[in-house]
Amino acid sequence: MSFDGIDVLGAENGRIPRFDSIPAVITSSVEANKAVTPDLPGAPILGHININTFSPFETEGFGLSATVGAGTRDLNDAETQRYALRASWSNDRFGVLAFGTLDKRDRNVDNREFAPVDTTGNGTLDSLESLDYRQYGGYRENNSYGAKAEYRPAEGPLDRLFASSIYYGFADEEERNQLVFDFDPVPLKSAGRIDGISVTRLLEQGRYETSTFTNTIGADFEVGEWLVEPRLNYTETENYMRLPLVQTMNFTPISANYDIRDLDDPVLTPFALGTSTPVDVNTLSPNLSLLINIFNKLETDSTKGIIDVERDFGNTKFEAGLSYDQREATGNNAQVVTVGLPVNVNDYATDTLWDAEFTNTIGGVYYRNEALRDSTFNALLAADPTYSPIPEFTPEDAIGIEEDILAGYAMGTTEFGRANLVYGVRVERTDFSTSGNQVIDGVATDIDASNDYTNVLPSLHLNVDLAEDWKLRLSATTGISRPTYTEARASQSVDPTNRTISGGNPDLEAEESLGFDASLEWYFDTASILSAGVFHRRIDNVIYPGGATVDGSDFAPGVFAAGEQVPYNTFLNGEDGRLTGVEFNLIYSAADFLPGPFDGFGASGNLTILDSEFFAPEIGANGINAPIPGTSDLIYNASVFYEKYGVSARLSYQWRDAWLSTTESGPNLNQYWDETERLDAKIQYTLPFEYGGARTVIFAEANNLTDARDRRYIETDATPDQVEAFGRAYMFGVSVDF
Repeated sequence: MSFDGIDVLGAENGRIPRFDSIPAVITSSVEANKAVTPDLPGAPILGHININTFSPFETEGFGLSATVGAGTRDLNDAETQRYALRASWSNDRFGVLAFGTLDKRDRNVDNREFAPVDTTGNGTLDSLESLDYRQYGGYRENNSYGAKAEYRPAEGPLDRLFASSIYYGFADEEERNQLVFDFDPVPLKSAGRIDGISVTRLLEQGRYETSTFTNTIGADFEVGEWLVEPRLNYTETENYMRLPLVQTMNFTPISANYDIRDLDDPVLTPFALGTSTPVDVNTLSPNLSLLINIFNKLETDSTKGIIDVERDFGNTKFEAGLSYDQREATGNNAQVVTVGLPVNVNDYATDTLWDAEFTNTIGGVYYRNEALRDSTFNALLAADPTYSPIPEFTPEDAIGIEEDILAGYAMGTTEFGRANLVYGVRVERTDFSTSGNQVIDGVATDIDASNDYTNVLPSLHLNVDLAEDWKLRLSATTGISRPTYTEARASQSVDPTNRTISGGNPDLEAEESLGFDASLEWYFDTASILSAGVFHRRIDNVIYPGGATVDGSDFAPGVFAAGEQVPYNTFLNGEDGRLTGVEFNLIYSAADFLPGPFDGFGASGNLTILDSEFFAPEIGANGINAPIPGTSDLIYNASVFYEKYGVSARLSYQWRDAWLSTTESGPNLNQYWDETERLDAKIQYTLPFEYGGARTVIFAEANNLTDARDRRYIETDATPDQVEAFGRAYMFGVSVDF
């Protein structure tokens, strides 16, 4: 992902950005390139997103855009808030812009998770041995701020000089109330009574944060007939998680009636053991109490210099560029378990039952989790002044990364009457080193590794105007996707007792793709288009989590004998990846077809059919074929809208088929997210008058109108392991543009 053509690191694992935290108030337009050209970073395999931000010169003189919104979610009446402000000033030569946003949503989520098992040994999940009831609260928020300044001299070789600074972040303040019931396996789709159930309670008030801070200075020069564009960028990201988890375990068994014929809403009614006397699971006296204090942090920084040049040679535009990117990442995980709690957890239970869409026959209540967390930490600190609520990092999870990427490209765009050809090549050299720890029986030893590779990435694009209203596009492209910093870390843990190794894999190869695209577009009226496209990607070295059998002496020669084969739980490269699909798009405006007032109607839609697969050789005895993670076989969306008389109304529907989440559980245990749908609506009205030159818009939004739930399953949808409900959400607000 890029801002104004400068690609930035993602906050999650050094690669993955959170698109939902990017501020809309600074976004002028979004460019989505499925077939990338050599001037774009080589990292994308399936496409590249570039966010063009507003210029201070968008509005002459003083400009202001402000939005205020408030709303609610029907699950527990959770509140939502939205604030956005962008202000700018410019004259003929100089412009400045500043912005800030806050989008906060109270959170109330129903969650049910399950533990399906195979009781016959034939590889089929046929029973359940656990029901996990959860209620999540707290809030989520996105916030951003930044500024831009730009100078455009009246004459001379300098066209413009600019500087920009953008910060955007996401925070999840999470409250968890959880009750887990473990029992001997019972058949799926059954109902009856269970005796001998143990109850585990988990309570948490935690926080998860990601942030990106990107800063760019640049200039555009005209040197003779050349356009020269130097840029210097510095970006920092942070990924932070703190989850202090209080856990109590009750080994004195209870009984329950159960009904799991509908796993979207499992029913369990607890009783005292062997009786029909109801039992309050919130008052059970625990046999064991724990504080599981989890903390992790990953920080990255990148300094990148870029210079691009451009010149026209007759009917050909030539472009070339060089970039050098120095990246560093440091991080670690921590998990410290304290046995025995200095507080009575039962004292923090309230009388308020969960506000749940799911059945709450277990009698789940809310706890004062923040007070429980603080009281626990304060009591531990009073007993031991050296105690720290921030646990020490675990050496085997340490991440230390240095990555240098040198890239250069050359490309041309040649016009041939009714066609043009875009062609060129990009070369990227990656030098990667990682340091960490090898931990054997709790003893840490420094370990480091390195890797380097060069990728040559040619591409070719042909665009032909078959007629005034028909366009043909053909493309052949190449791309790469580097391992995340967690996947490629050097740190590892060696278990001499169980004869296993786990950790990162610095020898991972980048995923490489070769792609072909073809599309035909019909512009059948001024604002209407119908298009169809086909595409294919051959993807080598697909990265997946799994286990390999290795010679243990290559990793820990003092622990494993030469030639001793041991399992290594890590990240691996798959083989023979492919992604093939067809896509249809429609944008229809009735403005040229229907008389008023019906000419304000319109519709848009997209249908994508995909087929993907890769081979994971280290899963199972002979490897498995699986879909590429994150890809669905079928995706479609449709919108109908009306825009006239100051009214803009839109109803949008999205649907996607199931997609693979992870393969790490082993053969026949692949985890999938089930099909999802969303129905959203928005209506806004521009007031027919201006006050002081300001245009005012009032709006209303409604999301998830069908009250859709998210569902995850193992191998088949008959064996779900998680169901979540979020409820519908509504917002009302006003925007002012001056």
